[in-house]
Amino acid sequence: MLVLRLLNVVAPAYFLCISLVTFVLQIFVFIPSMFRDPSTTPLFSPALLHGALFLFLSANALGNYVLVIQNSPEDLGKDLNWGKGAEVADWLDGSRSPGSALPGTHFCRLCARVTQRHDHHCFFTGNCIGSRNMRNFIMFCLYTSLACLDSLVAGMAYISATLSMSFADPLAFLTLLPHSISQFFSGALLSSEMFVILMLYLWLGIGLACAGFCCHQMLLILRGQTRYQVRKGMVVRARPWRENLQEVFGKKWLLGLFIPVQNAESSY
Repeated sequence: MLVLRLLNVVAPAYFLCISLVTFVLQIFVFIPSMFRDPSTTPLFSPALLHGALFLFLSANALGNYVLVIQNSPEDLGKDLNWGKGAEVADWLDGSRSPGSALPGTHFCRLCARVTQRHDHHCFFTGNCIGSRNMRNFIMFCLYTSLACLDSLVAGMAYISATLSMSFADPLAFLTLLPHSISQFFSGALLSSEMFVILMLYLWLGIGLACAGFCCHQMLLILRGQTRYQVRKGMVVRARPWRENLQEVFGKKWLLGLFIPVQNAESSY
């Protein structure tokens, strides 16, 4: 439990550090390197368009990240019908089923509260994902994956121009890291260039992980389930997939797709 509590503090700080490093590299390294002659650069140059796209993706990712933390699932412990002889300690040791009070409720030891429609505890936000912040969490994963893949493309273009190498061969990216490590220790590669190469693989890993997690979460929403219900083998009522989507994303889902807004329209 001590390790989990420590991870609950370290993981958000790690995410914020990665976000800050990505922002600095994009704004002060990658995007300026795309300008050949700033005096003759047109208004809608590729560098300016890429900068606007990156700022849009970053603003949505960080905006939904903040909303996930702010819109914490409500503590239902005071409203639950515990029954005779039932104590909170029964939830702590797991002897009492959360489903005996309300369907889909779960007590999180890290958050120390009972939440309805509990999905899982996200260590990168330090918060439980439930009925109030599910949509913001999905949008956070989506825009984080897009921002990482955008940074990956910009970083590969920067490395290609700096080291005069081509990524036309798919194996060039796979062999880039071991080849760069050998060059770094031999003194042929600068530490700044080696750092960018390491960030390329980090962006690739985070982008693919967030994209896969987002697709898995959407599949569960279409089925009207949560990860907690699947893990516990709970049976859910079969409904049309459109109703399941509307419960999570609400009627004004298009607005939340482009602007980080609170999950107020949903009835999840």
